[in-house]
Amino acid sequence: MPELSQESERGRAALPWGAAEVTGPSMVPTLYHGDRLLVRWGARVRPGDVVVLRHPFQQDLLVVKRAKERRAGGWWVLGDNAFAGGDSTDYGVVPEDLVLGRVRLRYRPPASGRRSPLAVLRWAASAVRPVLAERSVSRRLRAR
Repeated sequence: MPELSQESERGRAALPWGAAEVTGPSMVPTLYHGDRLLVRWGARVRPGDVVVLRHPFQQDLLVVKRAKERRAGGWWVLGDNAFAGGDSTDYGVVPEDLVLGRVRLRYRPPASGRRSPLAVLRWAASAVRPVLAERSVSRRLRAR
């Protein structure tokens, strides 16, 4: 389950934007261990968005998941890696007040030891990407 660094919690009240670091594999292939995130605290959440939330049973633990759908009592959240667990299939619906913000951007730090110009160009082309909302297959099929 991706845990976020506690530094992301500091300064959250002062600024609407903040940084976080991902640890764990539950959002692979969207997010990887070590990725840095730009989070919009208090942003409106829509189905498919990647969000930062407090774990329902461990309130001091921040996690990142995909908000799949709004249900009675809050959000049903899932990790993109179905084999990692640690989402609503384990702890149920997450109350609205535990969803803290929406992830807008992913920054992948450069790998250590890679100094060749080609490696730097590859890193630069893939390091910063927006984290987009997932659109369901059923919506795409209905639109056709």
